Amino acid sequence: MSGEPDGPEDRLRRFATIWSRAIFPVTASSLTRVEFEKELMPLARRLRDALGERTLDAPAAQAVGAALIGVHCTDPEALTRTLDVVDAYLVLYCRADEDRREDELRARCARLQHSVAAGFAQALRERTLVEQEAISRAALSARSAVAEALHASEARFRAVFHGAAIGIGIADLEGTVLEANDALVRMFGGAENLVRGRNVVEWTHPDDAPHLWRLYEELVRGEREHYRVEKAFYRPDGTALWTNLTVSLLRDADGVPQYQLALVEDTTERRLLNLRLRYEATHDALTGLPNRTLFFERLEKALAAGDGMRFGLCYLDLDGFKTINDSLGHAAGDRLLVEVADRLQGCATAPGEMVARLGGDEFVALTTGRDTAAEVDDLAGRIMHALSAPIRIDGRELTVRGSIGIVEGPAAGERSPAEVLRSADITMYRAKSAGGNRYELADPEADARAITRHGLTTALPAALERAEFFIEYQPLVHLGDGSVRGAEALVRWLHPQHGVLGPDQFIPLAEDTGLIVPLGRWVLEESVRQARVWQERYEDAGSLRINVNLSPMQLTHPGLVSDTVDILERFGLEPGALCLEVTESALIGADDDLLKPLRRLAEMGVDIALDDFGTGYSNLANLRRLPVSVLKLDRSFTQGMQRFPADPVDLKIVEGIVALAHSLDLSVTVEGVETGAQAEQLRDLGCDTAQGWYYARPGPPDRLHELALCDATR
Repeated sequence: MSGEPDGPEDRLRRFATIWSRAIFPVTASSLTRVEFEKELMPLARRLRDALGERTLDAPAAQAVGAALIGVHCTDPEALTRTLDVVDAYLVLYCRADEDRREDELRARCARLQHSVAAGFAQALRERTLVEQEAISRAALSARSAVAEALHASEARFRAVFHGAAIGIGIADLEGTVLEANDALVRMFGGAENLVRGRNVVEWTHPDDAPHLWRLYEELVRGEREHYRVEKAFYRPDGTALWTNLTVSLLRDADGVPQYQLALVEDTTERRLLNLRLRYEATHDALTGLPNRTLFFERLEKALAAGDGMRFGLCYLDLDGFKTINDSLGHAAGDRLLVEVADRLQGCATAPGEMVARLGGDEFVALTTGRDTAAEVDDLAGRIMHALSAPIRIDGRELTVRGSIGIVEGPAAGERSPAEVLRSADITMYRAKSAGGNRYELADPEADARAITRHGLTTALPAALERAEFFIEYQPLVHLGDGSVRGAEALVRWLHPQHGVLGPDQFIPLAEDTGLIVPLGRWVLEESVRQARVWQERYEDAGSLRINVNLSPMQLTHPGLVSDTVDILERFGLEPGALCLEVTESALIGADDDLLKPLRRLAEMGVDIALDDFGTGYSNLANLRRLPVSVLKLDRSFTQGMQRFPADPVDLKIVEGIVALAHSLDLSVTVEGVETGAQAEQLRDLGCDTAQGWYYARPGPPDRLHELALCDATR
């Protein structure tokens, strides 16, 4: 069995298969080989038909060669392989006439190969010409587009360059300005010769940042791509041009530095506005002096100075300024402050000195240097002298007085500006308390006391809420038989840091802050509750009386009577078991409105005691109109009896007071009894009751009953 194909079509397909396998590897077709073989079948058939013609059909063979170009067989190797396939296999697979001689078919096949080659070459030439023409047209079109794009880009650049609102300049690497837009020219006065052709190094300014020109050198050396700084320039008229300057390095296509591009934003107006706002933020609107903000900046800088430097601070507060404001009006007060500020400004003219207004009528003067101890003293003296001359306001001559607190010390200390100012403030108030119109030097111990006082003041409200107060009771003893007749309630403060504080340490603070009213109400309530506990727990305590102190502020409180009645009724204590102690200074000279609440309480049966009697300049005749039933002699009378023998004058005074009190149906209680001799003398003088360390120190409530039991068994 031969392996030859049977029919003509099979043989033709076999020829096309051989042909496709030969030339497919050198084609540029995107077809698969099988698809490519189908493209060759019509060409193979034309070659077969041309081989069988009696006369040579050269155009048909040429068309086959040209068709190869159409199926992307443009590689010359494809033609070579095609001719080899035709030469070897066309006659073998495509002969249709068996009668024709082999040599004739071979000759015909050779001539067909020549025609295929001619058609291939002609088609390839035409295709190449077409492609070259297309490439040429594309190149021309591209060159035209590039030229148009370049022209448009250049036009846009020029429009941006000349129309930009910010200044733009281009300089070479040596610093010579090559191009400058209109905005940059206007910034420098409007003349191009003031910008173009100049070297940027000429534009140095005293306010240039130290690193500015270092950045510039790094840029022109190619070590930096850009930098941004704030820079000042001199204009031709001598004024300053402040700018935000951005400089960038321009490189060529190979990355070699060629030019420098500067963008210049004029910030002069903005800077002037900022300076104006800064001035307004750091200076007093009324006097023009530096304000608290600027003063703290200077003080902080002074305190951060190196070793060997010192500072001195004068804190001035005008004495009686509120009276001027209230009597002449705030407009006159403002003119007075302006005049005072001018005088103070004239006192601080030396280097390192400044004056500021902190607010209201408070001013400060600061001096710095290496010998401020003498300088600040001299500065305070100059200020006092400057204020000594009267100031004329609205036709009136006003005498100005001031109190000054002085703080002086080394700059390298650990105190903050706030601490220094607080010390000066405390010292100033110490000068004011001493009469004013003077200056005082800061005293660390006095500062500590004032700070402690302030701390206690701020802690008082929370202390009452946290129940940090408690009461101790000091017995009241009858001088005749030594029996315990009652006790005085003495409030104490168990402070978390300072321990137990006596009333003299915080009662004045409570009065200043108004907290004395709720604190006094609590003391009254707790004392009445304790008195009722004594009565319920101990049968022999029915006659005990509880004494509670009232402050002057409590006397004026509208709820005094109602609060007292409510507390007595709530705990079921008879009014006669309560005695309210009021200081002599609070009652002597009091009007009827002030005495009315006490009279109502006295009418109810509550005893009213006149405490600390003998310490003021009282008119004894006023005792007749006061609703008091007890006089409590101040401890200063008993102190005079500590000597033996006692001063007869002191004895006569006490004897006279006791006689007067008894004539007015008042009982007499004496405080501060510390010895048996004092107790005996007071008993001989007719005093009724006494209290003091001789009998017992203030203590817890249970101790009072123990003392009463001891008296009962004696």
